[in-house]
Amino acid sequence: MNNAAPQQPGDALATRMVALELLCNVLERRTALDQALAADRKFAALAARDRAFVRMVVTTALRRLGQVDDLINLAMDGRGPATPPLLQNVLRVGVTQIAFMDVPDYAAVDTGVDLAAQAGLSRQKGLVNAVLRRVLAEGRDWFLKQDEAALNIPAWLMDVWNHDYGARVAAEIAQASLAEATLDITVKDEAARDHWAQELQATILPTGTLRRSGGGMVQEMPGFADGMWWVQDAASALPVQLMGNVNGRAVVDMCAAPGGKTMQLAARGAQVHALDRSVQRLKVLDENLRRVRLEHQVRTEAADGTVWRAAQPADFILLDAPCTATGTVRRHPDVLHLKSAQDMARLADTQARLLDNACNMLAPGGLLIYCTCSLQKDESEWQVARMLAARNDMQRAPVRPEELGNIKGIVTTEGDVRVLPFHLAAYGGMDGFFVARLQKK
Repeated sequence: MNNAAPQQPGDALATRMVALELLCNVLERRTALDQALAADRKFAALAARDRAFVRMVVTTALRRLGQVDDLINLAMDGRGPATPPLLQNVLRVGVTQIAFMDVPDYAAVDTGVDLAAQAGLSRQKGLVNAVLRRVLAEGRDWFLKQDEAALNIPAWLMDVWNHDYGARVAAEIAQASLAEATLDITVKDEAARDHWAQELQATILPTGTLRRSGGGMVQEMPGFADGMWWVQDAASALPVQLMGNVNGRAVVDMCAAPGGKTMQLAARGAQVHALDRSVQRLKVLDENLRRVRLEHQVRTEAADGTVWRAAQPADFILLDAPCTATGTVRRHPDVLHLKSAQDMARLADTQARLLDNACNMLAPGGLLIYCTCSLQKDESEWQVARMLAARNDMQRAPVRPEELGNIKGIVTTEGDVRVLPFHLAAYGGMDGFFVARLQKK
């Protein structure tokens, strides 16, 4: 099995209780993990090491939930899942530690039994003890026979990937999506990239992003509090790079929060009008801008990008459209459990309306970057194809491989960018991403 976790937390039962509550929030109440973490006062009150342990338990359980549930079911002789759902989640916390984390066997079992009692399931303590001990005894053999992709990737999503990419590439996407994400960093001052690479013990990727392989709390790293850099996946940093020279130019960022691309634009000298439907997400964007001291270059506005109109035609528009975010599963494994085929259809309609509105606002000769962090072509390639077929005033401004460090395979024959999670595998992979650069005639 796997060994990938911080050492034992200080208050073992308390940390696991927080992990259990978070897991219930995501799986039973369908709350996004980032939102659940931000709202959880018990999580915030934990020591830094304990927070890291809780986050590892929850993200690993969500990433490997199909395998975890399969192990539970095997340990229960096919009678799973356990009921009520709270009991299943108690077992998930325990089995995750046994199967995928470097936690002593006795600690995983003992705290699992105690966790059941703490959660009001004292009558099920015997079952918890039996299941966890059986996973300890037989789980390795079961684990070796598991099909990771089939168990962890939802069938609807795997079907779409098979349709869009073929079985071989879809299988590679699935496998790469189950890996943990690296820590990627965008530097505010590109001239200081070498300095921060050395300071943060990071590698400079071909795209210019810094990648740090070591652990640690982001907030405690050199330069973070001073606003010298921010966390942003290498793939997410590509769209702004394709806008060219925006120094002193006005740019409309149509779906801006939480603001990684907005900060990139401002750091490159753009005057940004940043829109987002969510007032709460805009508050996060404003906080991020203040930390990196770029707020004077950005005007934020709560608005619906499908109907909002600029006061005058725009020369530069960035549309990072809302999507199922399946390209971000490595860092947001809750996506596997919170998104559905119905969500994809609904979001595809929103994307089409956003894209049409962006084209209508663009000035002749203006540049529009359309991007999503979805791996499904319905939300990406086919959106652009539909728009170009419907309009004779828009065309591609094809991307050249040398603009993005000549990374093999990410620029399509049409001149779009399609990043898959296994690209840059030698460096640790990337988020799945799509980017199209479009120009008004």
